Amino acid sequence: MTSPLTPLGPFSLRAARSFLTGFTPAGLPAGPDDGVLRLALVLDGGGPVGVALRQEPTGEVSVDAHDDQGRPVTGQALTSQVARMLSLDVDARGLAGAVAADAQASRLVAEQPGLRPVCFGSPYEAAAWAVLSQRNRMTVAAAVRRRIARDLGTRHEVAGVELAAFPAPEVLLAVRQIEGVDERRLERLHAVARAARSGVLDGSRLRDADTDAARAALLGIPGIGPFSAELVLIRGAGAPDVFPSAEPRLHAEMGRAYGVDPGDVDRLTAVADGWRPFRSWVSFLFRRRAEDRSVRPDA
Repeated sequence: MTSPLTPLGPFSLRAARSFLTGFTPAGLPAGPDDGVLRLALVLDGGGPVGVALRQEPTGEVSVDAHDDQGRPVTGQALTSQVARMLSLDVDARGLAGAVAADAQASRLVAEQPGLRPVCFGSPYEAAAWAVLSQRNRMTVAAAVRRRIARDLGTRHEVAGVELAAFPAPEVLLAVRQIEGVDERRLERLHAVARAARSGVLDGSRLRDADTDAARAALLGIPGIGPFSAELVLIRGAGAPDVFPSAEPRLHAEMGRAYGVDPGDVDRLTAVADGWRPFRSWVSFLFRRRAEDRSVRPDA
């Protein structure tokens, strides 16, 4: 077991677990109701691991990871990636104060205490999802992703539950045919794998870069357009203060909340400027509410 993660500000592992088990791209089974968040992911520049996370009464989050042979995995690279995935690498003690002047955003933060943005396991996995989901129904893309993980990835027993990790870039590059993936989409998956191998999809590098420079680097990957680039930057690298300019569902929810034309991105951007330095976080919560509304239209 590696060093525990100490949240700065409110954090609920149960809320993160609830989000992920209902998040179609993750394809994460609910498993037993024991409060453990079980993950199988590919480390940046490394191999796949299975990870069991538990939140202690003190609020600390323990990290217990193994490779596909059952050998313990520890180290800063692991803890940094898990922290980034759960947005635990951001000090959230100032979140409520940052949105206090915005009644809509303030209410939203209060309604979902402890829920921080939950990201893909890595920018590489986010980019692969972006390729699989383009011009595709989400349920179909998710089924293809699960099949790829099952057939090409590694299996991990995580706290008594078997999970399959998405294949590492070099494994994906060696494949010439995938059921349910046409030739053009496979070429784009290969482009994503090459970008991961070359470091373009390194999470720390994307987080440290200027936002425009990071977007430009991502747009250089074949098959990654404006929407996908923002997805990878925000939900792959976990950038905490980027407003998604190409996300219609978010804009529709904001339009509903603020009485603004959802197509007026400049006005929505101006609203989001009041959420600094948590623009990605508040956007995530608005998107989460939109998803809840689609399930419960009277919400």
